[in-house]
Amino acid sequence: MNLLLLEEADFIAADRVILRDRRLTHMQEVHRSVVGDSLRVGRIGGLMGSAELLRLDADEAELRVTLDQPPPAKLPLTLILALPRPKMLRRVFQTVAAMGVPRIVLVNSYRVEKSFWQTPFLEPDAIREQLILGLEQARDSVLPDVVIEKRFKPFVEDRLPAITDGTLGLVGHPGNYPPCPRGLDEPVTLAIGPEGGWIPYEIDLLGKSGLQPVQLGERILRVETAVTALLARLF
Repeated sequence: MNLLLLEEADFIAADRVILRDRRLTHMQEVHRSVVGDSLRVGRIGGLMGSAELLRLDADEAELRVTLDQPPPAKLPLTLILALPRPKMLRRVFQTVAAMGVPRIVLVNSYRVEKSFWQTPFLEPDAIREQLILGLEQARDSVLPDVVIEKRFKPFVEDRLPAITDGTLGLVGHPGNYPPCPRGLDEPVTLAIGPEGGWIPYEIDLLGKSGLQPVQLGERILRVETAVTALLARLF
């Protein structure tokens, strides 16, 4: 990890924390920290800064923290994502957190298998765990918001127009569509479909709610690859 993220429960004083979990193991085995070392830290949902290692025992570490730096800016983006297969979902959560996506909406689609919605990886604690791994990688302290919408049509018709209002609405989809734009500095609402792509009915409904199809070329990409490629191209 490139950043030690601190939970509220870690604080024993305004500038003191005690760590006992995998972060302690990482300090011992990866950083090989010793007393007096300075480490990069961030308070979840708050500022970032540095910490001095005051004490390191086998089962806990005590650090003095100074939090005086804002986290990096998020992308001006809402990502609407058809629920991918569970193993891929974990990687996607890490990727979008690392790349600075502030809001993710997971939606159903005709080509999303019903069993995907039963995965334990959609439990709040499991989602949070993967997002934190992404934040640690990118040195960010603010968790993205994750919204789950299991009913595609009511979401697209009733709630999506308010999300797309004032943004550039795009839907990634292979076909004879304009190329995805590059290097934007305006707010974007981006929808990315499942492995097999959106069906025509879904593309039509998304279009009526303000999302216009764009493509990255002839190749069909995995969801995790498409997410990275589209975000890198847009911003």
